[in-house]
Amino acid sequence: MIDVTTPDGTADAYLTRPDGADGPLPGVLFIIDAIGLRPRTKEMADRIASWGYAVLAPNVFHRDGTAADLEPTVDLTEPGQRDAFFAEVMPRVHALNDDLAIPDLSAYLDALRGLDDVRDGDVGITGYCMGGRLALLAAATRPDVVGAIGMFHTGRLVTDGPDSPHLRLPDIRADVLAIHADEDHSLPPEAVATFEHALTSSGVTHSATVYPGAHHGYTMADTAVFHPEATERHFEELRGLFGRTLH
Repeated sequence: MIDVTTPDGTADAYLTRPDGADGPLPGVLFIIDAIGLRPRTKEMADRIASWGYAVLAPNVFHRDGTAADLEPTVDLTEPGQRDAFFAEVMPRVHALNDDLAIPDLSAYLDALRGLDDVRDGDVGITGYCMGGRLALLAAATRPDVVGAIGMFHTGRLVTDGPDSPHLRLPDIRADVLAIHADEDHSLPPEAVATFEHALTSSGVTHSATVYPGAHHGYTMADTAVFHPEATERHFEELRGLFGRTLH
């Protein structure tokens, strides 16, 4: 764990590298889901690091407490427990608006790129659930450094508001990988179609697919909606994305 200085205080963050790494590594920013920075997200960051990356996973909810403070204390593999937990944490998710998130994301990117063993060049981002929206926000506001983003089971990519995430696609330079869940009520089929049209019309290099039978949060093995096959597909596609764009 390391500390990252943001305009609103210190964010704790998990930093992981491959064992026996030799020489500077490409950097990857791992943006957590609404549940938070916990053993499962650290495990996922470790796997990505094993491909040859320095991976930084910040506690994006640092205003509400440390990662340890916010870690779930109930078994989220029980559907009722998961639903109750989400009802409790959604206020902090909604509170992390663009005005707060943009300077934070820039601070995370600068901290990652400033590490001694992270090489110059583009950074990749992978984001989960709400983290996918933050990945897109980072790519749009820091196109100078973000070369690729992965977005997985990300909801609310298309809204009626002027700050809808899909409206930021013309501002990005990054390649985009998005694997949606077809059982995700926060991203219905019409929103998937609108997001795909926005990707294409903005000229973004992308791969956007919908995984059948998967729910919002399908990569999270510590919850009731974990989908092993969709999760492995996400890792395979993400490894390919970073291999093409960050080396």
